Amino acid sequence: MNLHELPGADLILPGLEDLHDGKADTVGALLVTIASICLTKAGLDVPKSCLVAEPELTLYGRLQNDRNDAYAYYNALLDSPNSFCNALELRKTAHF
Repeated sequence: MNLHELPGADLILPGLEDLHDGKADTVGALLVTIASICLTKAGLDVPKSCLVAEPELTLYGRLQNDRNDAYAYYNALLDSPNSFCNALELRKTAHF
C-alpha cells in the first residue's frame, strides 16, 4: 500500500519521520500525536516516547504565534489526520 497517495499524507508522513527523529514539536508531529491511537491501530509505527502530552493545545499555541487565522487554520489542519486515518482504514478493509 502506498501511503503517499492517501489524503493528508503530506503532513502525516513527515510528522511520523519527525517523531522518529525525536522532533515532537513540528506541525506534522503534533498531528500524528493527535491521531496516534488511530495510526497505531492501523499498523503504523508511532514512537510513544516523544509524544507531547497535550498536542491539541501545543499545536494551537504554535499556530497562534505564527498566524492571524490560527483558529481556522487549526481546524483545517485537523482534517488531515482524520482524512488519512479514514482512507487508511478503508484501504485496510478493502485489501484483507
